Amino acid sequence: MKLLANIFVFFVAISHVGILVLEMFFWNHPIGQKIFLMTPEVAESSAVLAMNQGLYNGFLAVGLFWGLIISRSDIKVFFLSCVIVAGIFGGLTAKMSIIFTQGLPALIALIFVIISSRKTVH
Repeated sequence: MKLLANIFVFFVAISHVGILVLEMFFWNHPIGQKIFLMTPEVAESSAVLAMNQGLYNGFLAVGLFWGLIISRSDIKVFFLSCVIVAGIFGGLTAKMSIIFTQGLPALIALIFVIISSRKTVH
């Protein structure tokens, strides 16, 4: 169960690295504009904000990798909870699909982390 939890945490971390790359480096590129459904003008006017968002997504990824590397469930729980809150907020304020693309995978990972970190009493 712990391996499965770590796989889900790794997936969430990697997805946030992908978001970082998109928001920081491809926002003004046709790829970013297509993914985020923006005109070049909108992309240009919001590029600095997107870079800031990308940086925050990078912090989430680093925190999740940190939890994986040092094998600490409490760190994984904290950063997954941050991703869930960010996913819900993004879904309610920006685009509803963010709840499903960011929040739901983090929730699934969180459930597995909590289940796998429980001590069994005999």
